[in-house]
Amino acid sequence: MTKKLQGGYTTGACAAAGVMAALLFLRGGTPAQVKLSALDGTTLVIPVRRVQATEDGAEAEIVKFSGDDPDITNGVSVFTRVRELPAGSGLHFRAGEGIGTVTKPGLSVPVGAPAINPGPQKLIRQAAQSALGTTTEPDIEVTISIPAGLKLARQTLNPVLGVEGGISVIGTTGVLRPMSEEGFKNSLVPQIDVAIAAGVSSLVFVPGKIGEDLACACGLPRGALVQTSNFIGFMLDRAAERQVERVLLFGHIGKLVKVAAGNFYTHNRISDARLETMAAYAAAAGLPADGVRQVLAANTTEDALAVIDAAGLQRVYSRLAAQASCRSERHVFGKLHVGTVLLTLAGRVLGMDETAREIGGGYHWNIASLSRA
Repeated sequence: MTKKLQGGYTTGACAAAGVMAALLFLRGGTPAQVKLSALDGTTLVIPVRRVQATEDGAEAEIVKFSGDDPDITNGVSVFTRVRELPAGSGLHFRAGEGIGTVTKPGLSVPVGAPAINPGPQKLIRQAAQSALGTTTEPDIEVTISIPAGLKLARQTLNPVLGVEGGISVIGTTGVLRPMSEEGFKNSLVPQIDVAIAAGVSSLVFVPGKIGEDLACACGLPRGALVQTSNFIGFMLDRAAERQVERVLLFGHIGKLVKVAAGNFYTHNRISDARLETMAAYAAAAGLPADGVRQVLAANTTEDALAVIDAAGLQRVYSRLAAQASCRSERHVFGKLHVGTVLLTLAGRVLGMDETAREIGGGYHWNIASLSRA
């Protein structure tokens, strides 16, 4: 029998629960837990670890519970401080310790604002109204702190997105369900929006850390880099929707040779055919049958490269790069131009196509420095 995965609640729901607990405390209550309605209608019952008076209001501590979701904030304390304001002041948010501040345009909150997403803001407003027994805008100042946030932010995309000083308070509804593939893919998309807002017209898609490090090493701007993980096709679609002009695929041949074969979800349990693709193109370029068998029997793409190199067929790599670009453009029905650079683990440039040279040249890259690696 398949185990049913247990859900939890988001950092946004923790902050909303903290606001409710603090407001109830200010009205004489001592809540051990609060009940709030998530934005999808789910009822959440959230324990309150502690609530106490401050010099100008109250502060509640809620411990994040992620259920079976591998969330990096599971078990951290979310502190929410509430200060009541004069009538008509409205609801105001402040970033406390460990909460980031937005420094780049393109995200769902403006530059200079605390990194508290619209979903959590709405949930906090709703929780405050429930605690106050009103449907009007609450007149309060809410300061959210997650002391562990500064350290945890290094494990997120926040540094890439321009969120500085900590993590973001996120969550679409308040309910945290075990991470779905769709949720992870969608978490990658804001990179594109931030790059577009910064005026970038040619994006550099890096499927992994190898491509990211080497892209920076040869002078490609960090602001143009977009981590795609295994979801290259999905990210190409999102770029095309946003009318991006050009995309440079920049990474290890082990990932990008799959794109040459038309595989746009590159997880090794979903798609492979790396060696088969390399063997087919090498055979078409003249690799003898014995060499083809060696490529097919290789343990890794790096091992297969040794066979192709020994046969003097390095031109195969540029052909594979061109095919990866061609298949990518076909994937998005020609809505953007794609160039491809194929690399080794050591950083040697194996091959690229003309569009890649144009994109890289536009950024004044020093690709020759990698070629000598």
